[in-house]
Amino acid sequence: MKAIKVIILVVFSISLISCGGKDQKKQEGFSYDKNTEVSNKAKSDPNDVVITSNDAMQFNKKEIKVKAGKKVKITLKHIGKMDKNVMGHNFVLLKQGVDIMMFGNKAGVEKDNSYIPTGTDDVIAFTKVIGGGETAVVEFDAPEKGTYDFLCSFPGHYAIMKGKFIVE
Repeated sequence: MKAIKVIILVVFSISLISCGGKDQKKQEGFSYDKNTEVSNKAKSDPNDVVITSNDAMQFNKKEIKVKAGKKVKITLKHIGKMDKNVMGHNFVLLKQGVDIMMFGNKAGVEKDNSYIPTGTDDVIAFTKVIGGGETAVVEFDAPEKGTYDFLCSFPGHYAIMKGKFIVE
C-alpha cells in the first residue's frame, strides 16, 4: 500500500513538472525576456539613468555611475500609489562636501520650493516632487570626476533615501 502511494506521488510530480513545456505559445505583445528596451538603452548610455522610488521610502539604487564630460539624464519614477503630499519623492544631487543632515533639515520646510532650501548653492540638479505613478526628469551636465551624494529631500526621507553619485 505504501509503495502504491509513492508511485502515485512520483507520477503526479512528473506530470506537474512536464506542464508548460517547450510547446507553450508566448502571448503576443508580451516579452518574456528580462532585457527590456529601457534597460538596453540604459546599458548603452550610462548617463541615461532611471531610478525608482516607492511608498516604503526607498530608491532602487544606492549608487549611480556616470561618465564625466557628458549630459546626464535622470528619470525618477514613483512606483508607489501614495499622493505626493503624503509620500512625495524627488531626486536631489548635492555638491561635494554638503552635509546631508543639515541640508535635509533646511529642505524640510521648503514645500513651496520642491523641498529645496531657498537661495542655496548646494545643489547641482533636482527634480520636482512627485507622487505615486508620476515621473520626473532632469537633465544636466555631469560634474567633474568624483563622488557626490544624492537624496530625496521630502521631510524626513533624506535619512533613508540617499546614495552615491559617482562621476568617472
